[in-house]
Amino acid sequence: MSITMYMLLIGLTAGIAGGMFGIGGGAIMVPAMVMLLNLDHKFATGTSIAAQVLPIGILGAIVYYRNGNLNIKYAFYIALGLLVGNLFGALFANQPYISSETMKKLYGIFLLVIGLRYLVSR
Repeated sequence: MSITMYMLLIGLTAGIAGGMFGIGGGAIMVPAMVMLLNLDHKFATGTSIAAQVLPIGILGAIVYYRNGNLNIKYAFYIALGLLVGNLFGALFANQPYISSETMKKLYGIFLLVIGLRYLVSR
């Protein structure tokens, strides 16, 4: 299978997860590129962020809005936080003293904590 097909499948999987759960970039695309394609973690993160620059969630958001499951005001404030947070996160992750191996470990800890929280909360 070509790298283009892998990327399309990764994007499709992330899009489905995004539409269902509101996740996709970090939770699907980055691990898939690292584990399936053996890409460097920082490279995969940058590629994931670039893929999300355009309003990729617009069609899913319309469906949620039409069904009364979207708060525009909340989404606006989250987007502002994402804008600033993404900058700070990228600046931190691209420091010379932060290796791809460190990023993989931090990411794994993050997912583990979130997963455990979901599994044990009521």
